[in-house]
Amino acid sequence: MPSKVYRDLLEVLKGRGGPYAGHDIPEFFTLVETVFQPQEAEINNVLTRKPASVDEITAKTNRKKQEVMAILEGMAGKGLCGITKSGGKVLYRGLPFMPGIFEFLFIGSGESERERTIAHLIQAYKKAHDATLGVEKIGFPLTRVITVSQKIKFGNKIHTYDQVMTYIDKYDAIGIGACYCRQAAKLRNEDLHGMPVGVCMWFGELAENITERLGGRRVNKEEAREIITSCEGAGLIHMSRNTSEEIDFMCNCDRWHCEVVGNVLKQPKPGLVFNSGFVPGFDRDLCTACGLCVERCPPEALTMEAANQFAVNLDRCFGCGVCATGCPEGAIAMETKGDFPPPPKTTRDLVQAMKNTTSGLKVEKNQ
Repeated sequence: MPSKVYRDLLEVLKGRGGPYAGHDIPEFFTLVETVFQPQEAEINNVLTRKPASVDEITAKTNRKKQEVMAILEGMAGKGLCGITKSGGKVLYRGLPFMPGIFEFLFIGSGESERERTIAHLIQAYKKAHDATLGVEKIGFPLTRVITVSQKIKFGNKIHTYDQVMTYIDKYDAIGIGACYCRQAAKLRNEDLHGMPVGVCMWFGELAENITERLGGRRVNKEEAREIITSCEGAGLIHMSRNTSEEIDFMCNCDRWHCEVVGNVLKQPKPGLVFNSGFVPGFDRDLCTACGLCVERCPPEALTMEAANQFAVNLDRCFGCGVCATGCPEGAIAMETKGDFPPPPKTTRDLVQAMKNTTSGLKVEKNQ
């Protein structure tokens, strides 16, 4: 029987939401009892999503300030809580499993026995979670695809939020860390299909956090651009939070291991809940019908119906541009989709849009 502190932890992680939020199954407790020491679980349970000072957090415990600070700093160094700096002070906040703790645990590319164990325990928890709750239905998208801007057809309207390089140009602090999904798969000795691991990108304060505390590395803008180019060559999908103004991370995802892509592909119409707002256009005069674009397409949305003739299943197409970057003849360019809505501006707007969609689904279900 799990102790009270871990039972309380279950309720806390339920409340924080996100994919694979707390679920009352044995695999959950096996995981958290390995990831959190009892005193870390205790402190985690009084943290909120809103950043708070050590004094504010200490007031919610029966511990001394120095003791609480030491625990918080230890948690921050493991990726078990978030960090924000304000007015020269460090503030701490609680994190959900995803996006948050799972990603932070593996940023440093460590390969210790503990990290291998956690990678297996996370997988066991996810499988048991899905077996009991089924596939999570996506209402309003939490994440979005950012297409490959240099492959957008001339004359198409391109917003700043449509361009990967916008974010690299915007931020001075850029950090690179391991992709949680592929790093965990690597620790489980799974086939990575030749995909690079250390290519997740973080911006601003988050970049400073992962490089100062979690084993990530700081890169300059030129290095960041080179990483983006290498990701496109490998056939990875640029993905971030579904907002236009507040972006602090960019994942480069594959079809085999990525948590987000994997969940999206379980949806009835993946392209409707994970998209860039672009579709591939084909130049038949340049196309040699090599079929490489069909092979590279992550959601398997492309089919070759005849020589130089391709069909795009828009219910599946992400608009990621992986087909375009892989075409040796340059026969594919991305084109804007008609009437595609812009993403919410801020995280607050995104949360409200998700709540509105969830309420609508509940009303529809009850009618």
